[in-house]
Amino acid sequence: MLIPKNHIASKLPDVKTTIFTTIGILANKHKAVNLSQGFPNFKVDPHLLGLVTKAMHNGHNQYAPMAGDISLRETISQKIRTLYNQKYNPETEITITAGATQAIFTAITAFISVGDEVIVIKPAYDSYEPSIIVNGGIPVAITMSPKDYSIDWNIFKNKISSKTKMIIINTPHNPTGTIWSKNDMQQLEEILKNTNIIVLSDEVYEHLVFDGQSHESVAKYKDLANRSIICSSFGKTFHITGWKIGYCVAPSYLMNEFRKTHQFNVFSTHHPSQIALAEYLKNPKSYSSLSSFFQKKRDFFVQELQDSKFKILPCKGTYFQLLDYSNITQEKDISFAERLIKKHKIASIPISVFNENNRDDKVLRFCFAKTQDTLQQAVEILKEL
Repeated sequence: MLIPKNHIASKLPDVKTTIFTTIGILANKHKAVNLSQGFPNFKVDPHLLGLVTKAMHNGHNQYAPMAGDISLRETISQKIRTLYNQKYNPETEITITAGATQAIFTAITAFISVGDEVIVIKPAYDSYEPSIIVNGGIPVAITMSPKDYSIDWNIFKNKISSKTKMIIINTPHNPTGTIWSKNDMQQLEEILKNTNIIVLSDEVYEHLVFDGQSHESVAKYKDLANRSIICSSFGKTFHITGWKIGYCVAPSYLMNEFRKTHQFNVFSTHHPSQIALAEYLKNPKSYSSLSSFFQKKRDFFVQELQDSKFKILPCKGTYFQLLDYSNITQEKDISFAERLIKKHKIASIPISVFNENNRDDKVLRFCFAKTQDTLQQAVEILKEL
């Protein structure tokens, strides 16, 4: 006997199919050049693929330890110490996860209870708010400036209440391509001083920062590091999003609670991949060369569109480029994105879906983590608009 639909109390009554799925289906249907979803369409390093195969043949085919293979956790610890001068104990302060989204969901689930407020900076990656709501938390939005996607720290400070349990930050930022400065981190550190607020720092694009600038991880700042859970992703770093493998680092008092939830969520992640990544990461060039690699793609994409009708917004990190189309049409961004797919055969992501109250700035997001041929096809289409 089926339970009547009106007897089901949805925990996420307002959540619909994600824009990524909707646009992806439409792009496939119309055979559009797909610059929508954030994944590379070029090949993975054969050396990394060989290391995974080797790990399988060497018998690493059963469950990894719940926290992750110790060799990988040790390698991550060394990487963070080298890059950010912060030491995390691989035994008690690092956990391997099934991608960064799982790490984010687990962190929110571990700490957010009914009535807790979580500050979310909009536009925001679309997994944050549903994860808060399903745990009974209350998202509190702070909206970035529509001009340069900066944060008004006075507004930020005034949003904090006695119910604020967590703040979610993301740098380099998806979907805008902005990065947090040293001053931003110092402002955050000062505001949170003498509070018990946890910071959840989404740093999946940490190795994709351009123009000689550096990534300001919360790990660099002692007071922030002591209250922060950092989530990162191997998928974004090494073009292996389909492997769904990432990691989380935090002080032991936070990681202890994180693991209580993690062990009953996924328990552990793909073991051969962990063995392979532990070996692959020993060569720092595997990640240190990524900024220049993706900057070349960004520069090509931007240069080719200089004489187009699009306004090119600054991209300081990630592999996403925002284009303002207000000189072309005043259509809503979702409608324009759909028309681009159906009529012009190119797919992008409308930004309004990430904004508070679906604010429409007439901006689309394009992913430039694509082969040269794909980018060339894309710019030829966009230049004709």
